[in-house]
Amino acid sequence: MAIEAILTGGTGQWMDSSDGQHFWFDSGSLALDFSYTGGLDRDGGEWQTVHDAKELNDWLTTRFPEVAPTAGDREFRDASALGSAIGRLARQQSGGAALGPDDVDVVNLFAATPDIPPVLAGGGRQAGRTNARPHQALSTIARDAVRLFSAEADGRIRECSADDCDLVYLDTSRSGNRRWCSMQRCGNRAKVRAHRARAAASTPPASA
Repeated sequence: MAIEAILTGGTGQWMDSSDGQHFWFDSGSLALDFSYTGGLDRDGGEWQTVHDAKELNDWLTTRFPEVAPTAGDREFRDASALGSAIGRLARQQSGGAALGPDDVDVVNLFAATPDIPPVLAGGGRQAGRTNARPHQALSTIARDAVRLFSAEADGRIRECSADDCDLVYLDTSRSGNRRWCSMQRCGNRAKVRAHRARAAASTPPASA
């Protein structure tokens, strides 16, 4: 199975770093995007984007317009547990470590529940609920995580190459040589450093 088989459309989100930079970060995966709602594998921290049930509703309804914004404290706790499990698994796989069984169990538990079913437009009758529930969105995310951590993605889940960045992403490039979390952030900083190094090397030493 090719890498394209595990890809999902519409990935990426705006992030804010502690130094005030606002940049677009495409993790390459719906599940990885979701893990950053809780700061990837940390309890909060610099990259956390969702802090309560209201923000969870906002995130889910942006990604899944068919989901009713009815998430409460219980759904927020469940979302935090799923996001943290995905984040830890991503960190483990990016470092070449074995996947933690407890986190695998969490992903499998959510993936086993009903997800958001696909709908073909144009019919005259409505099947099922008018709006999906937040837990169905969590199931859809978990099923994406199952694909994410499949053998086809082995070696494609990586940490940004910048020494001072620990963002993790799925490399979806055809060449498989993505190095940076974002060209707007770490990629651009690397270009600036390389340019300065070349300029310094080409500058003749000052005469005594």
